[in-house]
Amino acid sequence: MRHAERRMFGVGLAIVFVAACGGRSQPGGAASAPAAEAFVPGLGELMSLQQMRHVKLWFAGQASNWQLADYEVDELGEGFDDIVKFHPTHKDSPVAPRDAIPRMVTQPLADVRAAIARKDAQAFVSAYDALTASCNNCHQATNFAFNRVQRPESNPYPNQAFAVAR
Repeated sequence: MRHAERRMFGVGLAIVFVAACGGRSQPGGAASAPAAEAFVPGLGELMSLQQMRHVKLWFAGQASNWQLADYEVDELGEGFDDIVKFHPTHKDSPVAPRDAIPRMVTQPLADVRAAIARKDAQAFVSAYDALTASCNNCHQATNFAFNRVQRPESNPYPNQAFAVAR
């Protein structure tokens, strides 16, 4: 056989093989295999993202970049929603995240949003500190008191400009 004919024969054989394998049914008439489980991030991964947002929120507020601060506070809210959705309870925690977060974080988050909407730097600092305290109170209530958050002392994101672009 010439080279072109061998190539066509090989392609044809591959098509027949793929078609034969693709049409195979499950033994015993069983339905197709169950779909893979959807990925659910662990509570630690979600909280690490919350910590990142908390830091970025601080630097955005300090730079009076109210648009970025608004974005970060919105992301924090979505993150808390994800925690409640994916981890409504957690291990031996005496208070479930689904109960603690709405009760302890909702109002401080709203206060930060309000300060951002008013572009009020002084109110932002006060509301941010109250939000930080509520995070620590939530950690205390859920037996994670060893994990305390605070105002960031240095910027771990040197590749992000927090100042308003001009």
